[in-house]
Amino acid sequence: MASLVQEKVDQAVKILQEKDVDVWLTFVRETSLMADPILLLIFGEGDLTWQSALILTQNGERIAIVGHFEAENVRKLGVYSEIIPYHYGISEPLREVLQRLNPRQIALNFSSNDPLADGLTHAMYQKLTQFLEGTPYADRFCSAEDVINAVNGRKTNAEVARIRAAIQETEAIFAETFSYVRIGMSEREIANFMKQRLVQRGCVEGWSAENCPAVNSGPDSPVGHAAPTDIRVQPGHILHFDFGVKKDGFCSDIQRVMYFCKAGEKHPPEEVQRGFDTVVKAVEAAAQAMRPGVSGYEVDDAARQVVLAAGYPEYLYGTGHQLGRRAHDGGGMLGPLWERYGDAPKKRLESGQVYTIEPGLLVEGYGYMGLEEDVLVTDEGVEFLTKPQKELIVVEG
Repeated sequence: MASLVQEKVDQAVKILQEKDVDVWLTFVRETSLMADPILLLIFGEGDLTWQSALILTQNGERIAIVGHFEAENVRKLGVYSEIIPYHYGISEPLREVLQRLNPRQIALNFSSNDPLADGLTHAMYQKLTQFLEGTPYADRFCSAEDVINAVNGRKTNAEVARIRAAIQETEAIFAETFSYVRIGMSEREIANFMKQRLVQRGCVEGWSAENCPAVNSGPDSPVGHAAPTDIRVQPGHILHFDFGVKKDGFCSDIQRVMYFCKAGEKHPPEEVQRGFDTVVKAVEAAAQAMRPGVSGYEVDDAARQVVLAAGYPEYLYGTGHQLGRRAHDGGGMLGPLWERYGDAPKKRLESGQVYTIEPGLLVEGYGYMGLEEDVLVTDEGVEFLTKPQKELIVVEG
């Protein structure tokens, strides 16, 4: 069975052919200190110490120029068909390989839009330019952003299966948490319970442990990337969760909500129920808009307009992001055309991408109402990988 790295390198070659890019060059050093994020896909979790060049071509060559002490580890990967070890410096073998390939363009890992495609440091770019001085190749550099977006974004069946497994673990922990939570518990207590279940299941947090999970009880809890506080669940509080796990190298990212009734209430107040229904409709509107070829900002607008039309203020973040080896997995996003997002919302959706959908709103006096679902883009539209929350979880007082 092919490894994930083999699958992704094979996929990369096909994408180079599709985009008519001759050579994709990943140039790194001391990756234990500063790893190019794309290495997880095309090299795995190992380290490269000396200056190293991983070269993929649209003709199918898979070339690794590495320090001689690391050549054997690269061979064991079973991915690179030509391994060139060096002793004193990489410049000569690198020039020889490029002279042989004579590429029209050399795609490098720099990007102003996508952090995942921006792994080449400025100093390494300068070094590469220095090494190729006197050759025509330093004038043939271009950004590998489009290649990396496609390689990372188009999930293989094996990658999707791992994301599904992470989602299943997350949903199981949520189910246990919904049964555990009581009025009077603090956000921190609830978060610690979820972390204990995480350890028992052999998973780790999907992002920074400090704020995974995020737990927000009532109108005074800081929503966003803040850590759980000592605020306690009270009658009349919306309890909001933002939680994901990492399992076998892949992540989930899910938001859920509960409501705790005040004395004498049998149902949520109209304004709470209306807020929940609005967010559900916004999620559905985004999902209905999603299909290959649609731009991310169009999907964002579909969800955003549902919230605005219901009379709520605009939520000040994007509607969704790609999901995979990281909770925020680079590439395109479902977001508005704001300066801070660059060109990411202009990227078009592709079959095989996994996105979150996460609109939200504040219900004055009760707390934050946010849902987040994980979906797979297919040729026909989207498939929900999560079991969407369609009913507000209500705890009677």
